[in-house]
Amino acid sequence: MSEERKSDQYHCMKCGKELCQLDRALHRKMVSRGAQEFMCKACLAAYFGTTTENLDELAEYYRREGCSLFD
Repeated sequence: MSEERKSDQYHCMKCGKELCQLDRALHRKMVSRGAQEFMCKACLAAYFGTTTENLDELAEYYRREGCSLFD
């Protein structure tokens, strides 16, 4: 188990930014539900060719629909 996982702090696998729960939830919803490494919202937006604002709207939609990743 990596030091990163032991401390419960996650960092973007692309840029190294510390991640929040929303970053991890978006990555799990859009890339892989079982992911152990994650991208921050900015890197995820670049990966999918969209904006962080669009991802915020998508996260709000998932939250309203009751997706447990966004609790």
